[in-house]
Amino acid sequence: MINYKSKIFIAGHKGMLGSAILRILKKKGYKNLLIIDKKKLDLRNQKSVKKYLQIKKPDAIIIAAAKVGGIKANVDYPASFIKDNLQIQTNLISSGYDTNVKKLILFGSSCIYPKDLKKPIKEHQILTGSLESTNESYSVAKIAGIKMIEAFNKQYKTNYICLMPCNLFGPNDNYDLKNSHFLPALIRKISVASKKNKIVKLWGTGRPLREILYVDEVAEACEYFLKKKTNTSLINIGSPVEMTIKDYALKVKKKIDSKVLIKFDNNIKLDGVKRKKLDISLAARYGWRAKMNFSKALDRTIEDFNNSLK
Repeated sequence: MINYKSKIFIAGHKGMLGSAILRILKKKGYKNLLIIDKKKLDLRNQKSVKKYLQIKKPDAIIIAAAKVGGIKANVDYPASFIKDNLQIQTNLISSGYDTNVKKLILFGSSCIYPKDLKKPIKEHQILTGSLESTNESYSVAKIAGIKMIEAFNKQYKTNYICLMPCNLFGPNDNYDLKNSHFLPALIRKISVASKKNKIVKLWGTGRPLREILYVDEVAEACEYFLKKKTNTSLINIGSPVEMTIKDYALKVKKKIDSKVLIKFDNNIKLDGVKRKKLDISLAARYGWRAKMNFSKALDRTIEDFNNSLK
């Protein structure tokens, strides 16, 4: 199994999740961590990926690389989301097996599940209904990755897994207003409003519920399951925290500037799924639970945003 001396390739080490995984693994004493800039290795290129893995011969691969974004980005660039994500994960899973990788972890998100499920969502409910249309391309690509890993485990007896976290936030997040997820967008919009007219206009109604988890918690889960043999291919990584978008906005406002006035445009089309809550009992049975202090995690994230402006 994987240990502190194992050679581990982290794909997507500069992103929010990948950088957190790299940071946590270094902190825990892992010595042989492989990283490479995407300018030097295009993960969408099958030949390049296989050549890299043949040379480096990793024991494990962590797929934190992906094309991700918020609702608007998913709506505007569906072809890019499905094409890039299919290529990245297919190349790494297939070439990983061909080069004798012992352990592989693929990350996705809770949007892989149908939109109208009874909550909390269990892993076996995948493919039991229609997906949310606003991020269908990303979801379909990730579902294909999950099913590919299930097939490899069944046919080749591999121990590859998919960890599906809820909404993530934390250091090194994307604060771009067009492509970010909801919490970093709230941080930026409220911060900007604080310095201008003290009014922030937000998309949607503010009523949808969202479960949220600090990215370092997911990095801890990644390290935990790297060393764990599982009998299932798909495991939810969820959080004890769930609130409405409006509640999150008020929490951010209180941290940044209590004088900011929050207004929603009430465009229901930009609400997305009304609620996304994961059932995390399977991860708990394997011995992992989140330990997040949301207030402290939000403080660190806002500090990271402020540092990104310097």
